[in-house]
Amino acid sequence: MPENLADLQREIAALSERIAALSDTHAMYPDDAQGTAEAALAELEYAERLLGSVGGELARAHSEPPGPRRPAEDGDRALLRAVFGELSVPVVLLDHDGYIRRINNAGANQLGSAPGYLTGKPFSHFVDLRKRAAMQSWLAAVLRGDGPANLESRLAQRGWAEDVHLTLTRLELPTEAQPLVLVAMSPPMNGTEEEGPAPLEAEVEDQVVVLAARRLDVLTRMTRLLLRGTTPTRGLALTEAADLLADSYADWVIIDVRDLPGDPEAARRAAVVGPADAPAGQREEVAALTPGDSDIPGEVLGRGQSLLFPLIEDETVLGRTGAGAPLLSMLGAGSLLCVPLRGSRGVRGALTLIRRSNRGSFRLADLGLIEEIGEHIGLALPPRP
Repeated sequence: MPENLADLQREIAALSERIAALSDTHAMYPDDAQGTAEAALAELEYAERLLGSVGGELARAHSEPPGPRRPAEDGDRALLRAVFGELSVPVVLLDHDGYIRRINNAGANQLGSAPGYLTGKPFSHFVDLRKRAAMQSWLAAVLRGDGPANLESRLAQRGWAEDVHLTLTRLELPTEAQPLVLVAMSPPMNGTEEEGPAPLEAEVEDQVVVLAARRLDVLTRMTRLLLRGTTPTRGLALTEAADLLADSYADWVIIDVRDLPGDPEAARRAAVVGPADAPAGQREEVAALTPGDSDIPGEVLGRGQSLLFPLIEDETVLGRTGAGAPLLSMLGAGSLLCVPLRGSRGVRGALTLIRRSNRGSFRLADLGLIEEIGEHIGLALPPRP
């Protein structure tokens, strides 16, 4: 390890050059991914030791008894913080509960947000639902002192999904009552993408005029559909409405209605539409669940208020499959909203839309549009039997 700050700076500069060379090699020769990944892992292990050395210096600096400060010592601490922030390897420091304590600039770029926004957030919320449970188990094992962990995972945030290799290392510092965990992120070791929904083409979410026109088109088509005839067939209208939204606005669309004879508060699952590439049996799993048994749409049906989840934090809110797995994890969900179907006599049902983790998240403007569509569907529903 470097003996002084000058040596540390030279080591970091050399490490940055080697990482850049590996990145260029991987881009030019993707077929040689295994050899490149092995070399990248070796560099990652060295970066981990380097960060451990920096962390030790910082810990010693903070644990020294109070005394007159010397400008040189203040400069050393500032330099060490700058080294962590500018290190080219994406790294995150987690506290004992898995919340982000510190993150460097490369790590913030990896997660797609600013360091100030990310600090204090649970790291697990930025991991794809299908990989979240495994990551949390490895994190717990590292905190218990079972040794470092290396695992393949997937990050999902703000409309993209990216496979990564995570290295988790426990850190014990004199200034901390509980151990911390250092997470280093690198390209996946297998050199290939994990199986999952293919990334979508870049969306035009920032083009306000185009986006407004798209929403107006969806609303117009839905209104035309619901007004087709004076007494549209209930089942057909709901299925077609779900098809329209799934085709233009979401991956999964679920419509629940209250029309069961003798029980005005009970709801049934009236329509479920999913993507064409969904595995066999997924639609049946969703359709078989009872709406009132899950937080969503149970809460919307009970309170009549809409819910928006730009980022899904609890994968169990839509219920569990027959095998006990969280439904949202099975669907690869990344964002969700649910609005009431409000008729002339109150809430008649709930409309739930889900986007997978490879799409842009739902926003407040989306919620406003779907709320209006929900009211149109609610008014179009025939009277209860």
